[in-house]
Amino acid sequence: RTGVRARARNVIVAVDGAAARTARATRVVRVAAGALAAGMLATVAIAPPAANAAPIRPSNSEQLGGQRLVWGACPGVDDARLRCTTVRVPLDHARPTNGRSITLTVSRLSTADPALRRGVLFTAGGGPGGAGVPEPLYLSSILDPSVLARYDIVGFDMRFVERSTPISCGQPQEEPGGYWARTATYQSFAQTVREAQAYARDCARHAGWALPYATTAQAARDMDVIRAALGERKISFLAGSYAAMLGSTYRALFPHRVDRFVLDSPINHERIWRRYDLERLPAFEENYAAFAAYVADNSGTYGLGSTAAEVTRTLSQAFARAAVEPIVIGDHAWTASELGTMAVVATYFDYLWPVVALDLAAILAGSPPPIPLDLYPAPLPGTPGVPPDNHTAVNMAFRCGDNAWPRDLATYRRDLATYSVRHPVFGPTIANLNPCAFWPVARDNRVPLADDQAPAALVVAATHDASVPLPNSVAVARANAGSRLVTVDRRVHVPFVGGQGDDCLTGAVTDFLVTGRLPARDLAC
Repeated sequence: RTGVRARARNVIVAVDGAAARTARATRVVRVAAGALAAGMLATVAIAPPAANAAPIRPSNSEQLGGQRLVWGACPGVDDARLRCTTVRVPLDHARPTNGRSITLTVSRLSTADPALRRGVLFTAGGGPGGAGVPEPLYLSSILDPSVLARYDIVGFDMRFVERSTPISCGQPQEEPGGYWARTATYQSFAQTVREAQAYARDCARHAGWALPYATTAQAARDMDVIRAALGERKISFLAGSYAAMLGSTYRALFPHRVDRFVLDSPINHERIWRRYDLERLPAFEENYAAFAAYVADNSGTYGLGSTAAEVTRTLSQAFARAAVEPIVIGDHAWTASELGTMAVVATYFDYLWPVVALDLAAILAGSPPPIPLDLYPAPLPGTPGVPPDNHTAVNMAFRCGDNAWPRDLATYRRDLATYSVRHPVFGPTIANLNPCAFWPVARDNRVPLADDQAPAALVVAATHDASVPLPNSVAVARANAGSRLVTVDRRVHVPFVGGQGDDCLTGAVTDFLVTGRLPARDLAC
């Protein structure tokens, strides 16, 4: 243990401030779409789907947005610069005036120079399931002053998240990473079926009133009601991952309300969610192999193996042991899901490789992690009324609600047999069954990319992103004539929002938001 602590001191210096960046990194982890809680962990009657929601009619946002807004302190936020209000939106935008309404919390960070104000720059939390109310403060720490001078930055907690009519699936706590996942390597298919059924049943019992309306299309229509309530004719937008997909969906639904949109690592919403999950398996395996090679190259520091194969074997054996009996260190018992989440963080962010490797090495040696990552999503202290499982509940509600998942259990058995061989590290988890197979609603609520007739957007991405592989960003950029794609050659997720863009990428973002000029062509920074 003394040796591990000594290595910790050396690594903390060597990673060039990684310890100081851990808080920001864990915030970005929650932005990451579908952060696999158990990612590293290498016959039942099904009720018919409930009645589908009615088709959504044309928008009447201006009528719905005629609300008196009262601004005040933001729950859970101790920075007085950020002010909050609430906006009422229909639970079902197909029945905007004769149905139930819900309340969303909206935040605003006013422009630094009212004389230069251009308008509003919307942002949101990722996940789905991440809070968006605090996001303006975070963006203010990475955006150029020339951007801050021109926009009020507006955030909001998406429907059913934290401050915005939160839901629960009746669970006592979050899943690691806020993502329900089980691994075929460590439990039987029948056991996973039982757990998935129980979770879906609990969600229907506790949040059944909300589940038919937990869709990205409904949330995008919420955005337009917020726009109208703010009295804005158009909005600009900057967000990453799932939130970028939300922005892309908004563009397709409300092209005439679009000003300047920056989409960082957007998910291709035509492929959500089952197909998208399976298609990102190769990127997960590639980035994990690169992480294992890094750990092996620094075997004197981490002691987990001198080759990538040895590192992979050491970690796999440790995770298998934790799946049988958690590794108890002090007052915490480390589960296989928690250790797996740490490994997923490594596949998402190459700059956190030293932190993840050091923490795993310490745990395997019987010591607490020297630079602990926050593996469970949680509201900011002082945020009232948030159920203990809110982020996981929202993540599953939207992932199951955006599109119908296979109901035939044989589909998952076949996928497990195929993808566990092709992708042995992550296949047993990503290809496995989850509660969406038993969800009480099943309908295709996706909005086609082809509907995006909005002004050209700026799309940014990393070439080796495992969370949202590059073909997603390419598809979103290509769907709209004139849009541009700017990439950085890194193994990171949300390079701009995560603060990992170089001068080339950040310069393109700043220039577009300030002047409206897009690069003449796609850029490889």
